[in-house]
Amino acid sequence: MNVPWAITNTSDGKDADLDIDPAKTYHAIINTTMGEIEIELLAQIAPLTVNNFVFLSEEGFYDGVVFHRVIPEFMIQTGDPTGTGTGSAGYRFKDEFDKNTTFDRTGVLAMANSGPGTNGSQFFLTVESTPHLNYKHTIFGYIVNGQEIADAISIAPTEGANKPITEISINSITIKTE
Repeated sequence: MNVPWAITNTSDGKDADLDIDPAKTYHAIINTTMGEIEIELLAQIAPLTVNNFVFLSEEGFYDGVVFHRVIPEFMIQTGDPTGTGTGSAGYRFKDEFDKNTTFDRTGVLAMANSGPGTNGSQFFLTVESTPHLNYKHTIFGYIVNGQEIADAISIAPTEGANKPITEISINSITIKTE
């Protein structure tokens, strides 16, 4: 797999050009084994993150990847190709925070990370307002259709580290541009 622009830097230390156009509106249709979730991506607010997500989605990286962590009244997490919570796309990139984009609602799409600047491929969707996550995770979208699917995934019976007993996975992610 080629590395997206988001991870490469030019020799002068500046980010390379975007593959997406932040002036356009992007939607992601996440087709899961439990139904579809449609997300409006925030390309103007988090262009690096949206570009990474679009790249991985169009490469088929997320196809067949499981929701490895689901917590009722909190969130559902996926994007780890190993299904363990420790896998990634093999690179990391910087955070993109916006003072007006917070976890003050349900249906927030954000990057999972292990600290500042450790974004990769894992992401989560909230099923409740989670303001304690503000400025810790890059927000790059909001659910516009299918919140009930995210809610249903979040209450799936689990074992161990909040891993669903019955596998729930992403069939595909389709990106649409307006």
